[in-house]
Amino acid sequence: MNYDEVPPRSAPVVELRTRDADRTRETILRAAMAEFAGHGFGGARMEKVAERSKVDKKLIYYYFEGKDELFLAVLEQTYADIRAAERDLHLEASDPLEAIRRLVAFTWRHYLAHPEFLALLNAENMLRAGHLKRSGRIRQMNSPLIEVLASVLRRGERSGALRPGIDAMQLYISIAGLAYFYLSNHHTLATIFGRDLMTPKAHEERLDHMCDVILAYVAAPAAAATRVRAASTRSRPDDTLRRQR
Repeated sequence: MNYDEVPPRSAPVVELRTRDADRTRETILRAAMAEFAGHGFGGARMEKVAERSKVDKKLIYYYFEGKDELFLAVLEQTYADIRAAERDLHLEASDPLEAIRRLVAFTWRHYLAHPEFLALLNAENMLRAGHLKRSGRIRQMNSPLIEVLASVLRRGERSGALRPGIDAMQLYISIAGLAYFYLSNHHTLATIFGRDLMTPKAHEERLDHMCDVILAYVAAPAAAATRVRAASTRSRPDDTLRRQR
């Protein structure tokens, strides 16, 4: 038999095994996300991750070595998820003020849709970012967003729509903070102020407030004055009715 004429069979098998391994790894990560988000790093159990994922615990250790490595992989995946979704906004192609408004709205809605992201951040902050400090990927994942936002700010400054000298990183932290604090503390805030902060109406009011705050900060004086006049007109319909009477 001429073995030189036998078509190779190893490549498809390797490809299939790679796809299976990727699916298994993804299943473990998603199960671990829920476990760490629900119980924190200290309370999470590898046995529970195995139960949630329906993957043998030995296989979890094969892929991730241990609990610390699995938690770091989960954190990296949550950041990869939000960064990928932000890229789909195509902020670089939008009008500067509209791009920032879209980023504010996206951040708010992503946090609402993914409470596990906030829970995981809380858990890692309690650990003083001990896992993220060991990551070789985390800065590479986050830098492109700041670069895109900086580009938007430069375009807006050149066009006269945005005021000069805005730090892209500080702006992003402010956007994230306006959403993060509200959602992370809504139980205590609701108790203190006697209001349900998690109704759909409350969510929309919060988003409107966030957009007003951020856009008023970034807009050039002339553009900001126009926005204030427009907002004043929209928010005082009763005055028009009184004048008509």
